[in-house]
Amino acid sequence: MKKFGLKAVGLAVVAASLSGCIGSNAVTGYVMKFNLEVVDNRYARGGVNMLLAPVYALTVAVDALIFNSIEFWAGKNPINGKPHIFDTKTKTMYNMNEDLDPSLTEAPLDPISMRQVESSTFEAIDANTIQMNVTYNNGDKALIMGVRDGEKVSYYYNGELMSETTLSQLEELAATKA
Repeated sequence: MKKFGLKAVGLAVVAASLSGCIGSNAVTGYVMKFNLEVVDNRYARGGVNMLLAPVYALTVAVDALIFNSIEFWAGKNPINGKPHIFDTKTKTMYNMNEDLDPSLTEAPLDPISMRQVESSTFEAIDANTIQMNVTYNNGDKALIMGVRDGEKVSYYYNGELMSETTLSQLEELAATKA
């Protein structure tokens, strides 16, 4: 039974690694950027590179098995936002896209994008309600609201209840952060 489990895990790892492991290697790129920013001397950078060898091994594995696969299937890397290398428009020797169904010429999944808050405003609706209007960098908008009902505080995101807490829990949290 143990051998079967080991074979199953091995097969899953191989299948995952063959499902689009080529990509922009964004995680490894961030480690390389850090390596260059540590020191300005090329020989010292080489030393830092040697010290970071285990980190590079881990980031290459994470890129190959997770982020590059997402990049392949979504058409865009979720970390750096770059399009997949296979979607590069270039002069080719053989043009086959014109003979294919359009669904076979682009990534099958919608790109995963990392939205960032562009602006936000707070507004006190009444003594028990505060509202935050958020605008993201892609134009999306959100409404986040906190409503106090006695000791209980409920948090809503676009009208949907997301979490609840109590005033005493919030006071404890504030005391630990002070």
